[in-house]
Amino acid sequence: MLSLITDDMREVDVVIARRLDSGVPLVAEVSRYIISAGGKRLRPALLLLICGALGYTGAHRFTLAAVVEFIHTATLLHDDVVDESTLRRGRATANESFGNPASVLVGDFLYSRAFQMMLDAGQMRIMEILADATNVIAEGEVLQLMNMHDPSLDEAAYLRVIRSKTAKLFEASARLGAVLAGADAAVEQACADYGQALGTAFQVIDDVLDYDGNAGEMGKNLGDDLREGKATLPLIAAMERGSAQQRELIRKAIETGGVDELDQIIAIVKQTGALDITRDAAAEEARRAITAAQQLPDNPYTQGLLQLAAQLLQRRN
Repeated sequence: MLSLITDDMREVDVVIARRLDSGVPLVAEVSRYIISAGGKRLRPALLLLICGALGYTGAHRFTLAAVVEFIHTATLLHDDVVDESTLRRGRATANESFGNPASVLVGDFLYSRAFQMMLDAGQMRIMEILADATNVIAEGEVLQLMNMHDPSLDEAAYLRVIRSKTAKLFEASARLGAVLAGADAAVEQACADYGQALGTAFQVIDDVLDYDGNAGEMGKNLGDDLREGKATLPLIAAMERGSAQQRELIRKAIETGGVDELDQIIAIVKQTGALDITRDAAAEEARRAITAAQQLPDNPYTQGLLQLAAQLLQRRN
């Protein structure tokens, strides 16, 4: 489905390259390092697909697609510092290569550059959407920090973090496409609902892969969430369904961030059916995304949105 926007994504890459220009060499070096690492570019792709579905062909879509990628990249830079991560997308994180101060400050540069760029569209509504999104993302980051090493976290609290930290930028990307296209309130909300559901499903599947993925394909280490003390849905479900001994083992691992028993914990997660429960939660979000996309005009771009939601469940990295 992404072949529909291949040419558009090239235009976005041109904007990214141009707007990364800085008189401070380290800023450009760190920015290019993390952006050139690849990644799925799902957020700008989502914005472009929504624009296509609603018939918007103006150049502002390229600028705003670059904006959401800059915001996403800034969050990655800050996340990796907070989580003390050393590997992302199969290579050393920026903080591992350049140090924590450079990563934090270049993340700040990308945020500020994104806000400079969003002025180009000349719409207060766009500013409102992105300002709200960045604020909610920051709140999600703090919520996640507060929840670290807390084995009492339940599914509702887990989903609150995901919908703030990850899904909010998906939601904003989809909503921006609708605003650029001049869509009415109902269509704009359908786009936002699609983005939020897609982003939630994406993160839930990501949490599955931390216990059932291939480190080589994912470009990160298995068990990273546990190492960081994150009680994600596979662990929450396993504790709900496991024996007292199994619950205690998982509880201690979350509290300490210990991965010495990772193989045993992975076995418990699988034996208790926790991965199936987590996949079912992702499937429900994917179905919610499909229902939202079905409210858009029927054309190849909308079909691409439907396919994107369906194929997310086959994600392996």
